[in-house]
Amino acid sequence: MKKALIVQGGWQGHEPSQVADILAKALRENDFEVEVSDTLDSFRDLEALQALDLIVPEWTMGSIEREQLMPLLEAVRGGVGIAGLHGGMGDSFRQATEYQFMVGGQWVAHPGGDGINYTVHITDHSDPIVAGLKDFDVCTEQYLMHIDPGNSVLAVTMFGAVPNPVTWTKYYGKGRVFYCSLGHHADVFDQAPEILTMMTRGMLWAAESKKFAAE
Repeated sequence: MKKALIVQGGWQGHEPSQVADILAKALRENDFEVEVSDTLDSFRDLEALQALDLIVPEWTMGSIEREQLMPLLEAVRGGVGIAGLHGGMGDSFRQATEYQFMVGGQWVAHPGGDGINYTVHITDHSDPIVAGLKDFDVCTEQYLMHIDPGNSVLAVTMFGAVPNPVTWTKYYGKGRVFYCSLGHHADVFDQAPEILTMMTRGMLWAAESKKFAAE
């Protein structure tokens, strides 16, 4: 059985506990053993992290101590997958630039705040994470992000005539990294089934799930 650790906390406006519950349920339905933690001290034990298949951070802003960050980075570099969404992974630990490099991006702004109507455009239909999904509309924050140009972008949103990534994959060392900028509140998942499908597939991909690979 695959093992996943979800670490939730930080700024409560993103409903980290509720979002963590949704992601944990999706993983358990795919035969994962899931631990949900509310402390960054869960990252201190490198040996425990290395025994995992997947780490899911759900921690917006805040700060992370070196003794918490370094084992996390080493575990992912060594091959443990990491996957997350919105500010829970894309706006964490603003002073930890190596963490941002691992993620492949960092939140910059969400012009207009919450309640923006926009379309998520699938850009790489050949990738199994988004295969069979069509473009879909949401009403939520529209993230503008700094991104690693080496990311493999799977979906974008438009800022005028300029596309900005919504979903991507990359590698950090041997570790698979998946990110999705949707997920401002837990109820965002109710707006379009594609969101949870994409997020679930992304987590399974990051964990190198045999079930996902067989689909």
